[in-house]
Amino acid sequence: MLALHNTKCECGHQNAVGTVLCESCGKPLMEDMENDAPLEMRYDGVARRSQKSNPNPIDKIWNFFSSVKIAVYLIVITLVTAMFGTIYPQEGSFLNNFKPSVYYEETYGLPGKLYYKLGLSHTYDSWWFITLLVMIGTSLVICSLDRVLPLYRALSKQQIRKHLRFITRQKTVYAGQVEGNTDEWVKEFSVHLKKKGYKIHTDGSALLAEKNRFSRWGPYINHIGLILFLLAILGRSLPGWQMDSYVNIPDGDTVPIEGTNYYVKNEKFTVEYYKDEELPPELQGTIRAKKYETNAILYKCTDNCGDDATGEPVLQQVKQQEIEVNHPLKHDGLKLYQFDYDVTPKLKSVSPMLVNKETGESYGPFELPMKDAPLDYTLGPYKMKLAANYMEFGIGEDGEPVTLSRDPNAPAFIFLITGPGLPEKGQPYIYFPMQKDKEKFDQDKLNASIADKLEIKVDGMDNVHFAEASTYLNVRKDKALTYVWYGAAISMLGLLLGSYWQHRRIWLRIDDGRLSLGAHTNKNWYGMRADVAYALRKSGIAVEPKSLDNGGNNA
Repeated sequence: MLALHNTKCECGHQNAVGTVLCESCGKPLMEDMENDAPLEMRYDGVARRSQKSNPNPIDKIWNFFSSVKIAVYLIVITLVTAMFGTIYPQEGSFLNNFKPSVYYEETYGLPGKLYYKLGLSHTYDSWWFITLLVMIGTSLVICSLDRVLPLYRALSKQQIRKHLRFITRQKTVYAGQVEGNTDEWVKEFSVHLKKKGYKIHTDGSALLAEKNRFSRWGPYINHIGLILFLLAILGRSLPGWQMDSYVNIPDGDTVPIEGTNYYVKNEKFTVEYYKDEELPPELQGTIRAKKYETNAILYKCTDNCGDDATGEPVLQQVKQQEIEVNHPLKHDGLKLYQFDYDVTPKLKSVSPMLVNKETGESYGPFELPMKDAPLDYTLGPYKMKLAANYMEFGIGEDGEPVTLSRDPNAPAFIFLITGPGLPEKGQPYIYFPMQKDKEKFDQDKLNASIADKLEIKVDGMDNVHFAEASTYLNVRKDKALTYVWYGAAISMLGLLLGSYWQHRRIWLRIDDGRLSLGAHTNKNWYGMRADVAYALRKSGIAVEPKSLDNGGNNA
């Protein structure tokens, strides 16, 4: 960057370091006076902080983020990384719990394994993607401040009588003689410009005509909208601002909505299927859902809420509604959408008995729900304490028990039993309610130290209870969405202001009967020179619009 040094203009105005055109009269300060090329009118030549010579460390950071080139690089990098995030589904888009390290490799092979190892399976929540968004936001703020403040200063200090070099080095110019009273000619010229929507400012035989100045703020209003948009996107990472999860609710069950004080009950799920005659021939004989809905009740927990609660939660009903596809239950920013269903009977609870194999005595039955089972049971002389509950039992890579999903596909319970003939600290016993799981995991072998004394078993299918159907609801909450729309609306407003209107200015001065006129616009030069030609023609000076281009024969 060239070192820019301050010069005091001949008009007496003291300009800041880096100023190219005098803030008062517009005289070029840094160029060869013999140069006749059109002036660079961006920000009217006012100095920007990023042009500061001998920058300190803070100035260097400012200069980095104020560069449009850097902003474009950041946007391109962000777009490319966002594209990588769409190659395979993101971790947060799956319905059930799963082990990502296993899922991506088993489903997509080596590319899936690399996808997971590189962290692309959670691209949009990663620290580096969020950092890119923060850097883009920082660039937008600094780019705007670096340019809008000089622009405001330049437009608010416009002088009517400009330096002759400033006028004659515009892209649209005219020079010629004016006969008669010059002040009267300027007034007549002003009248015709007013008809075109210009605001007129005069100083004797000098004039400044201007219209649509507001359009200059369009890009910066657009930046404000984009900044608000980015802040809203980043705000989604704040606790309680954004939620997108799923709950599976068997008929008649009430489950908590994680991360909230709300519970939802599946009062009744119903599904209606198409009849064969309603289907096209190629689909006849297949089962197709026509309509499915959940009669849901939303509760708010008012007491004993959270994982550390000591008693049953106290629930207050806040809303009841039939949830259909595209017709969610809405309450206080929370939305529950009908997402899926499962009509396969699911094990809901069992009523087993504790049997003493040595005496043949049985104790029970006792109610054992698959979810939220009680922790303590007293069965005759024995006491059982629930130590662990697995919805879908499995063995992890470290050899320890793990649960593979939230659904009771292979439920298992570990009890600590105390009583006659058992250690004082209790004896562990693992119980699988489903026969297939007892055989798969060899329940008797796992309970070898106690299997010859006690057994937990179900006496008949009357003591096994299934849920006929279960519904899947998609739970969404997005406080940031309102601000996303506000940001998008503000951004569009800025784009409209900057695209459909042009800031046009005309300067003229008459010295000893010699008219010098210059005009500038930030876009649509054909319209600019047409306005000038119209006003000149109406004022008695016939001129072809093309001849107004700087370098044409205007004499």
